Amino acid sequence: MEQKSTDMQIQIIQEPDENVLVIRPFEQGSEPGNQEMFRAEKGEIWWYSSKELWLGLGKTPKLPAIARIFRSLFFKRKDRWPAHITLDARGRSAQWVGNAVNGMLLGGYDLQLYKTEPRPVSEFFKSGTLYIATELDVADAAEQARKTALVQTRIMDLMNAPGNYKKPATLAEWAVSSGAENGYSVQILEKAYLEAQGMHALLAVSKGSAEPPVMIVSEYQPAHYTHTVALVGKGVTFDTGGISIKPSANMHLMKSDMGGAAAVLGTVELAAQLQLPVRIVGVIPSTENAVDGAAMKPGDVIGSYAGKTIEVIDTDAEGRLILADGLHYAVKQFVPDVLIDLATLTGSVIQTLGYEAAGLFSPNDELAAALTEAGDATGERLWRLPVWDEYREEISSDIADVKNYHGKPLAGAIVAAKFLEAFTAEHPAWAHLDIAGMAFGDTEFAPGRAGTAYGIRLLIAYLSKLG
Repeated sequence: MEQKSTDMQIQIIQEPDENVLVIRPFEQGSEPGNQEMFRAEKGEIWWYSSKELWLGLGKTPKLPAIARIFRSLFFKRKDRWPAHITLDARGRSAQWVGNAVNGMLLGGYDLQLYKTEPRPVSEFFKSGTLYIATELDVADAAEQARKTALVQTRIMDLMNAPGNYKKPATLAEWAVSSGAENGYSVQILEKAYLEAQGMHALLAVSKGSAEPPVMIVSEYQPAHYTHTVALVGKGVTFDTGGISIKPSANMHLMKSDMGGAAAVLGTVELAAQLQLPVRIVGVIPSTENAVDGAAMKPGDVIGSYAGKTIEVIDTDAEGRLILADGLHYAVKQFVPDVLIDLATLTGSVIQTLGYEAAGLFSPNDELAAALTEAGDATGERLWRLPVWDEYREEISSDIADVKNYHGKPLAGAIVAAKFLEAFTAEHPAWAHLDIAGMAFGDTEFAPGRAGTAYGIRLLIAYLSKLG
């Protein structure tokens, strides 16, 4: 999948140019008194003149809300914006400007990936100019927001690609291309190497597919750093459920089952672009979970890179199997200070948290607090759930070291996390993020469900605090 580029420019100016469309934002209570019809409610717009648009922000909006408000505005008119726009950001902080710019650019995301006659999108998003009227130094914040939005749109393209356009090899090609473009190393571990290394859990999941599995290992290493963070992402490019096959009604949405991998790919790319002073290792086990005569069966006992044996109760609990090999590989080969995995892992976490937050599982209070803070700051929220040892009994097996599913309609996300924990070599700073409800879903920007690039801003915010 090709790298996206844009020639759009951002320029900082002192005063708005009356000859260029100006967007003036107002909170409720601070709206101008000469227009009684405008109340500055969240998302409200008022054309004060042909060259001036007023935008309501609501009452005391938080920073993540700024990004959503601007994204909504620019999405609704994305084929009608002039090529040059001024944002009146006088009196606004650099963080405020960053959120506004990020929202503006995401508003122009073009989901029409395979349409033969796509609807036009404004040149503003391609080669236009955004002028930011401000008395403060916001250039770095605006540029980071621009880079972030561009990476997010590339990741959304990857998430939205269907299974016939997105194989494990596609993710590998994406990573190799990104590494060459952005100056970080990428190694692709192919099937023969996986077999030689004993990656039996990943290999078992891949048995039903004609597409060979891969392990993608990316490494961004700055000249100076004090922390090494390993990010492990689930990369199932299409999930039928295997022999424990899913219902057909919504199976087409399982093109999104690589949301964890997508978050890792995007985070490593953006961290390299921003030159964060943190060494970041991205590990992505990737495969399809398909069905044929060779497919893994319920009741099978398989091995793993960690040497533990696994009783497979449900072949649709495959994500935790490939993550088991990915997690242990990251710990053994790179000895990271922090280990974080992300996965569209369970429907259970959606039943618990809906579509408002991802599940956070970690025995490390300091790590959990730092990730939660990053989630609150970016709007990519997390909610901590327990990984108490009392849940360990749920993964005990009579004939193997562990089983991959407890078969009960309760605590599903927690039990999945306990399974993953068994393959972390008791790493003292490990966190699991179950992003099943956040990586792909219904929004005003894609009523038919689409990728959100969830996790990239969250992880960049967290990693930025480590430098």
